[in-house]
Amino acid sequence: MTRRVIPLLSLLGLLAGLLVVGATGRSQAAHHEQCRPDGLYRTPGVAVPYCDIYDTEGRERMSSARRVIGYFTGWRHGKNGQPAYLVNNVPWNKLTHINYAFAHVGPDNEVSVGTTNPNNPATGMEWPTVPGAEMDPSLPFKGHFNLLNKFKKQHPDVKTLISVGGWAETGGYLDDNGDRVASGGFYSMTTNANNSVNTAGINTFADSVVSFLRTYGFDGVDIDYEYPTSMKDAGNPLDWNIANPRRAGLMRSYVELMKTLREKLDAASATDGRYYMLTVAAPSSGYLLRGMEHFQVFQYLDYINIMSYDLHGAWNEFVGPNAALYDDGNDAELKHWNVYDTPQYGGIGYLNTDWAAHYFRGGVQAGRINIGLPYYTRGWRNVTGGTNGLWGEAVGSECPNGLATCGDGARGIDNIWHDIEDGTEVGAGSNPMWHAKNLERGIAGSYLRSYGLDPDNDPEDRLTGTYARHYDTTLVAPWLWNNDKKVFLSTEDEQSLATKVEYVVDTGLGGVMFWELAGDFAWDDGRGEYFMGSTLTTRLYDSFRTATPYNTRRANRTMPYDTLDVRFELTGFALGDNNYPISPKLRITNNSQQTLPGGTEIQFDYPTAAPANMAQQSGWSLSVISSDHTGPNRGGLKGDFHRVALRLPNWQTLAPGQSTEVQLTYYLPISGPANYTVSSGGRTYAVQQDLGRQTAGGTPTNTTTPTSTTATTTATTTTTPPPVCHAPAWDRTEVYTAGDTVSHKSHAWRAKWWTQGEEPGTTDEWGVWEDLGPC
Repeated sequence: MTRRVIPLLSLLGLLAGLLVVGATGRSQAAHHEQCRPDGLYRTPGVAVPYCDIYDTEGRERMSSARRVIGYFTGWRHGKNGQPAYLVNNVPWNKLTHINYAFAHVGPDNEVSVGTTNPNNPATGMEWPTVPGAEMDPSLPFKGHFNLLNKFKKQHPDVKTLISVGGWAETGGYLDDNGDRVASGGFYSMTTNANNSVNTAGINTFADSVVSFLRTYGFDGVDIDYEYPTSMKDAGNPLDWNIANPRRAGLMRSYVELMKTLREKLDAASATDGRYYMLTVAAPSSGYLLRGMEHFQVFQYLDYINIMSYDLHGAWNEFVGPNAALYDDGNDAELKHWNVYDTPQYGGIGYLNTDWAAHYFRGGVQAGRINIGLPYYTRGWRNVTGGTNGLWGEAVGSECPNGLATCGDGARGIDNIWHDIEDGTEVGAGSNPMWHAKNLERGIAGSYLRSYGLDPDNDPEDRLTGTYARHYDTTLVAPWLWNNDKKVFLSTEDEQSLATKVEYVVDTGLGGVMFWELAGDFAWDDGRGEYFMGSTLTTRLYDSFRTATPYNTRRANRTMPYDTLDVRFELTGFALGDNNYPISPKLRITNNSQQTLPGGTEIQFDYPTAAPANMAQQSGWSLSVISSDHTGPNRGGLKGDFHRVALRLPNWQTLAPGQSTEVQLTYYLPISGPANYTVSSGGRTYAVQQDLGRQTAGGTPTNTTTPTSTTATTTATTTTTPPPVCHAPAWDRTEVYTAGDTVSHKSHAWRAKWWTQGEEPGTTDEWGVWEDLGPC
């Protein structure tokens, strides 16, 4: 995205305005409020410098219109005899963010990357013979962290985040010898053995994160906690003995972890004068999300990276795509569990990227959602049935630790990025995309022995048969099928990536993240084979660079101008497999100064990732009054929201300070709900809990036009008449600075920067005055 050039006089005025904020008595907090993303939590009493990275629409400032986030892994350092992928190999000019994987939770509950020593790739290792990987001698640490800071000086627009956790280090950590220590990690740091919140552990961790960011120069932290769900046996089997007894308290503790991190990062941001980001890697499986209540941590996050991959893999026998964009109504795993034929599910398949994106859209604007792309394969061998392997079956016997049953994961030359357990290869069909490209072209690859393969003596390690590429346009999923070996490898390539780019742009999403940078490919003429490169990343960035800006508003409707302090909370979720149907209680607390009479109407949105059959079990009146999508989701969900109308019983009032509850029932997990309105006494209000964007005077500005044209509406939404113009009238002689509001010609206006004598309404959309609407 091309950045707008501010005229020199306006730029000087903006700088002057920032300098005189204190002198004029206008708060710095009011100035930065104009940059706060819609729905992002405000830490009380802290002037958070949102404008450090966000513009006045609450949109992240980047070199591209959409995010391109690459995970850089610390273990591809080359000192183990395998090909190296170092910081100098990163295509810095084709990325907006880099996530370093991984740090972990240490035994003292502090974030850590291990002891600094010459063998520590993060802080101690050096590569003196590699051109471009020379250390920056001005820094007190070496390793990847040194090089990240060195290259960031050349590419200051690229933000770097430390990612904490991951599959192997959520419930423990890898020590300096590479041995796994089952310390409890996130599970015990956040949650005590009695399922209460471990407040001391969380505070220790959050304080250490702030110190870590300051020490190593990162722009934020990405929490990759796999997984704070109540579903039994979720996450790494090596963690089950610690995680399973704590399932009842994990989500409650997860919320406290995110709130604490947000508040401590905000305080550090205000002190340091630079904004620190908080993001998460979130699961995409409907099964895992069912045990994460309604994912009520949105308000604390800058954005969510959806792990919309590993949707099928050799942990079970169902052969399918790693990261399909859409459902096709034929998912073998969902058919096995009778999902399509269960009427309450509405024919919705939930193992695809589109379903996951719509799930998260229920609680946050599209621009704070990034879908995940895999730069690696998943695969099986000895596949039976299906069409060229797709939706076939592969039952295995050599299962990873903790699994009694599993699929028959591909091995040998079909599994070069393999893990080792108890000295044995774990079959998973895991390969970088550059190796998959070589298999497709019948090239064995000169690098096989560096990954422990022995083609001369082991038949599994030899190139045999033909790997034919196949593609399903409904799923948006490519794969390789070796009919001789009955091997199925799910891939990601140029065609599927192009369609996913279109999807991100068309739906207003924030962008993509991918795992991992070392899996990308390029053709190497000198080697005569595909090897590590940046083909996919370059295509992503070049496609997004000039795309339309992402969506910054949560509501697809015009929200009321006035707000009411009424709080809504979903509580009482049953745990694990007992949570079907999903039947929490919606607790409504009136924190306002006016009594809500019987018949008060409450409306809210919930995502189309769940069918339009929400009901109540408390004798209230509830109806789904509009739906952006109904029926199965083959080929994708057509819109974002269902709109619900809920009425307080006529005999019940809700006085200031009082609470009441209504039990809801729905059948697939939802995030949110969001975009609440309360209608009483002929007026309709938004609610303060939704944290809508504010003007300096404190009025919501979240007014967007509905984007869906497929809604079937059975009732109309009542909105508040425009309020009177409370802001002072514009004065040509007055000096205004960023955040000041005025009224002029029956509209409210907000200054974006310093100005004097520029009449509101006479400048274009890029001018100093932002039109807040009629008043």
